[in-house]
Amino acid sequence: MGKKTRDLIIHAHLVTPVNKRQRILTNQRMQPIAFQGEGGVCGSLDLRSFWTISVDFEQTKEAYKSKNTLELLRSLLVFKLCSYDFLVDKNREVMALGEKLLGVKVFEQLMKMTFYGQFVAGEDHEAIRPLIEKNRAFGVGAVLDYSIEEDLSQEEADRKEREKKKVCLIVLRLSDCFVGRRERRSMAHRRFADRRDRVTSARTYFYADEVKCDQHMEIFIKCIKASGGNPEDGFSAIKMTALGRPRFLLQFSEVLMKWTRFFGFLAALQGEDGREVSVHTSVSLLQACLTKLGAGGDLHGWFSREKRCPSGTIDMLDWKCLIDERMRISDLLVVPNLEEGRLELLFSRFTEEEERQMKRMLQRLDVLAKHATENSVRLMVDAEQTYFQPAISRLTLEMQRIFNRDKPVIFNTYQCYLKDAYENVSMDMELSRREGWCFGAKLVRGAYMHQERSRAAKIGYEDPINPDYETTNHMYHRCLDCVLEEIVKNRKANVMVATHNIDTVKHTLQRMTEMGLAPTDRKVYFGQLLGMCDQISFPLGQAGYPVYKYVPYGPVSEVLPYLSRRIQENRAVLKGVHTERELLWKEFMRRLANGELLQRPSL
Repeated sequence: MGKKTRDLIIHAHLVTPVNKRQRILTNQRMQPIAFQGEGGVCGSLDLRSFWTISVDFEQTKEAYKSKNTLELLRSLLVFKLCSYDFLVDKNREVMALGEKLLGVKVFEQLMKMTFYGQFVAGEDHEAIRPLIEKNRAFGVGAVLDYSIEEDLSQEEADRKEREKKKVCLIVLRLSDCFVGRRERRSMAHRRFADRRDRVTSARTYFYADEVKCDQHMEIFIKCIKASGGNPEDGFSAIKMTALGRPRFLLQFSEVLMKWTRFFGFLAALQGEDGREVSVHTSVSLLQACLTKLGAGGDLHGWFSREKRCPSGTIDMLDWKCLIDERMRISDLLVVPNLEEGRLELLFSRFTEEEERQMKRMLQRLDVLAKHATENSVRLMVDAEQTYFQPAISRLTLEMQRIFNRDKPVIFNTYQCYLKDAYENVSMDMELSRREGWCFGAKLVRGAYMHQERSRAAKIGYEDPINPDYETTNHMYHRCLDCVLEEIVKNRKANVMVATHNIDTVKHTLQRMTEMGLAPTDRKVYFGQLLGMCDQISFPLGQAGYPVYKYVPYGPVSEVLPYLSRRIQENRAVLKGVHTERELLWKEFMRRLANGELLQRPSL
């Protein structure tokens, strides 16, 4: 290809106006094109290698062109109010007083003009449609979230979490060299029965009965159906604690951690250390140890097929597969007790009703995954507290094995403020590679930091959270780079970069450019909350990147707990909100100076 031809192609792409560029990126996938160069030499050119998109996150005219001036002023007012500690600390009391003094109708109208209008899209599917369609016109999709929450007191939450559960403190009988102190995180503790305590950015579900869990499932199904049928990828999010008793997840997590610790114990006997994929242990040692523990019969049949472990060793992923097979043929709650030299039940057996409840929880997950597949929607399973997360991740992985055969339908969420975040991402990604299914990940920083640290200190186990914000940033970027590299290698992985951090967004864009990942590949998605960080979401959307807003909706009176958390979260991310307020004010003054205060949203 001649130099003139090459320069012409590069120039044509760099000078493309934003709106025209959006249409090009949205409607076309940049494929290699054939050319005939000088001297009749033929070849092909991949346009992605020349495509550079510069996204300016401080160009307020483009960032806020989807908003009218009243919406700008509302954002400025709401963010300013969120900066007052008294209003944030007493926001529930202030809202209750306002409703009492103004009456329900006037109070609800006031909320729609301020906090509700800023962070919530509307009361039902019909009411939210204009906002969703407007955002979509500017390249921003929606993850629907029906945001009604139970307005419980701390005492009521404590009672719901503990009643009828027969919760008892777990006596750790295994030796410290095997168990250490890690499993203490699975112990029940009265002080932390209210799982909402010091959690501002995640919803908490409390178990009432099976009927309530079915209602939660139906709500999730409605959101999945409403997210389907779009020309672009639809997304919907679920929380596993909404679909059954959290107790089951707690106990299952304890089992998984103990068996993982058992593998580490065997590896340490052979001089291996750590839990990485590369760590191996001898099959013969494992078999001998299990035989001493009384694992005969079907359990002994783990090793009957030479093809399973032809090298005579197994690694952590092999071990997890063995655990899966064991769980299908024996009780879920059996764990190794090295001190007493036997396998034992970690907890007392479930009653028949509890067995049915556990099965119904798994059935609800299956129903949601099938609805997501039928409606071409990606289903994201939210992360929760670390004492639930091993079970949540394991059940999510089982859904991925079934439903992610052709494309990533199920996304697992990884909280990058955790010390073991990279280990978890790389382990699951390697398993997807071995088994041939598509890896899907949503990366977040995390929602339970203060609660997790307080609980670890009180109960007595290692703090699972990274020591500082910089370490968490490094972990986030390390996990992100790992998934991006996997996308480049086999094109089967997807990632949702769910963040309000502008540096992380810029890092992602830079890495995509370096790796030749185009927005039209639709392998890398971005996500922010409605009413926050529009200066990130809309420039990305107008540049053609797949970006989504989490769109809460529901009646005013029933989303007050959600609004309370958003108010608190805005104070928690004060630096980012301060930057957003400066940009909003800059855009207001620009419109005032140019006589554009009556400007309507336009492409």
